[in-house]
Amino acid sequence: MAGEMSETGGAPADGASALRDGPLSGLRLVEFGQLLAGPWVGTLLGDFGCEVVKVEAPPAGDPMRDWGRLRHNGHSLWWSILSRNKRSVTLNLRTERGQELAGRLCETADIVLENFRPGTMERWGLGPEQVHARNPRCIYARVTGYGQTGRYRDRPGFASAGEALAGLRYINGYPDQAPPRAGISLGDTLAAQSAFQGILLALYARDARGAEGQVIDASITDACFAMLESAVVEYEKTGTVREPTGPRLPRIAPSNVYKSKDGRWVVIAANHDTLWRRLAALMGRPELGEDPRFLTHHDRGAHEDLLDELISAWAVQYTAEELDRIVNEAGVVCAPVYSAADIYNSPYFRERELLVSHRDEIHGEMMVPGVVPKLDGTPGTIRQAARWTVGADTAAVLGELGVSADELSELEREGIVVVGDGGASDGSLA
Repeated sequence: MAGEMSETGGAPADGASALRDGPLSGLRLVEFGQLLAGPWVGTLLGDFGCEVVKVEAPPAGDPMRDWGRLRHNGHSLWWSILSRNKRSVTLNLRTERGQELAGRLCETADIVLENFRPGTMERWGLGPEQVHARNPRCIYARVTGYGQTGRYRDRPGFASAGEALAGLRYINGYPDQAPPRAGISLGDTLAAQSAFQGILLALYARDARGAEGQVIDASITDACFAMLESAVVEYEKTGTVREPTGPRLPRIAPSNVYKSKDGRWVVIAANHDTLWRRLAALMGRPELGEDPRFLTHHDRGAHEDLLDELISAWAVQYTAEELDRIVNEAGVVCAPVYSAADIYNSPYFRERELLVSHRDEIHGEMMVPGVVPKLDGTPGTIRQAARWTVGADTAAVLGELGVSADELSELEREGIVVVGDGGASDGSLA
C-alpha cells in the first residue's frame, strides 16, 4: 500500500499527522478508464487526500485531455479540474507486459477503479477476481452505463442514454416538447457520486469492521434511476405517469420562477403555510394569507395557476436584485437564477470556497471549483495541478515497483509506456 499502513489496513501509522493531508491520505487508488464518470470518482477521492495513480494509454492518454466545449491556450479547461491531484502513468494494457505491470500496480492499491465495458478488464487479466487473488483487501470499483448484470450490461453507455432509460429525461422540460438534457453530463456526475459513496462504505467495512475487499458496481442508469423519488410507485399504485411540468412541481405552490423588472428569472418558494402568509404580507395583500383558496398546502396546490398570476404581477415591479433582498429579508425562500458569469462575480462562492484560486501550468491563475463537502477537521485540498504531460509520472511510479531505468527505456521503445518529463507541475501544491 502507499505509505506505511497500520495492521488494520486503514489509516497510516502516523495517522494524526497524515490526516492533515485529508481523511483519505495514506490510501492509494489506481485509476483505469477515461472520459468522465470513472475519472471523476478519482478526482473526488484525490480531493480528500487519496493518492491517485491514473493509468493512461500511450501515446495520447485520456481523450478527455482534448474534450470540452471551449479551449484556452489551445487546451481543454475541463482537464484542469478533472485531473487535479493525480499522477499520470502510461501503460499499454493491450500488451502482455503492460498488463503484468498493471497487475503489480494493483497489488499496491487500496482501491482499483475502472470504467470500461464489462469484461474488458477480465480480458486483460485485471478483473476483480484476478486482482483480489493478488490483493484480497483491495476495493474494486466499476462504473459503467448499465451495470455488470442485466440484459443491457454489454451496451455502450453515455450519460445521455442512462438519463433517458432511467426516466430522468422523460420528466424534465415542458409538456409536449422534446425532453431536454441538462447542460452538463448529469448522469456521469451522478454515477461518480454513487461510486464514491460505495468506495467510502467499502473502506469503512474493511478498515473499521474487518471485511475483505469487495466490488462496487455503479452505473449511470442506476444513479439516475435513484433520483426518481416515488414516480414508479405512483404508477404502480395509481396508474399515474409523472409528466414534465416546466419550472414548477404540480400541487407544490407557490414555488416557481418569476420574471423580474430587469428581465431576469427569480425563484420564489412559499409552499408552506407560514411562508405563504409572509409573502402575502410582503406583497401588500395580507388577506390572501387567510383566503380559503390558499389557506393550506392542498388549497394552494389546487389554485396554483392563480397564485402564479398574482405573484408574477407583483414580482415584475422589482429588479432581480431587489427581489433577492426583500423576499429573503421577509423570511421567504428566494434566489435569482444564476449564470456562470453571475456565479463568478458573486462573493458568496468565494466566501464558501466553492471557487478557489489555483495555478495551472497551461492556463495560469484560474478560479476553479473548490472541494465539496466541507470538513472542518480533515478538509479536502487541491494539492497538485493537473498533469498536462502524458506519462509525467511514469518513471517515478514504475520505479516504485522496481522497474530500472534500462527496463523503462526498453518499455518505451516497445510502445508500452510513454515517459513524460517527470518534473513537478508548475501548479503543484504538494
